Amino acid sequence: MDCCCCDQNDGDEFLTESLIGDAAIADQITTTISPLNSHFMALSCRDTLRLIFQRLTVADLARASCVCRVWNSVATEEDLVVKAFTAPWRIMELVGRPVSGAFWRDNGIWKFAISHRISRGDSVTSLAVKYSVQVMDIKRLNNMMSDHGIYSRDRLLIPISNPEILANTTCYIEVDKYAKREVAVLYLEGGPKREQPVVSGTQSTLTAHGKRRLIDSLRRSMQVDDGTALYYLAIAEGDPRSALSEFSADLTWERQAGLN
Repeated sequence: MDCCCCDQNDGDEFLTESLIGDAAIADQITTTISPLNSHFMALSCRDTLRLIFQRLTVADLARASCVCRVWNSVATEEDLVVKAFTAPWRIMELVGRPVSGAFWRDNGIWKFAISHRISRGDSVTSLAVKYSVQVMDIKRLNNMMSDHGIYSRDRLLIPISNPEILANTTCYIEVDKYAKREVAVLYLEGGPKREQPVVSGTQSTLTAHGKRRLIDSLRRSMQVDDGTALYYLAIAEGDPRSALSEFSADLTWERQAGLN
């Protein structure tokens, strides 16, 4: 009996030692790799980090920048961030730098847009058909309350419907004054142009108060926003009657084209 008990005790001791050993191995296996772990000092080497971070997405770079100072200094390097931002869309070059660093945190297709220069006869509906996008998407991107808002602008930003159009192109980071946001803009024809302020002889002689009253009068007559009223006043060289005539002609054309 004594021998049996001794054998049983020896077996219990062996089992206990095995469990302890297995637990120690499990602890080693589940050790988290981090720059704070002395066994992974390579992850504090900037060259090694750069090789790793080159394969990360924009979202992963943002997470990596929160780990420690060393990781942050590497993950926020401009060339790495720009490469991660443009890689999914195969953009050849990104010109300009954003006002806010938050611009880089997301590189969804909604961060890009096509610049369309407004020409006579353009309408939100016709542009939606031309670029295969929804009318509401154009209005939302450009902060437009009505279709007539198009006439107060030199251009509209058009959402990207086909990401392939971005391949091997140059985009320009801009703050659009109407959209009130930073966008990576693609110019299908040429590059960005400097906007020239509209100045006409009659308008320049008006006082600020007189100009305000004139715009308010046109706005009420046309039932449009301030920007549209100002646009027609500009193309009519300050003549309110000519502005109303131009506006009426555009409405007639839209009705004939079936755009209303």
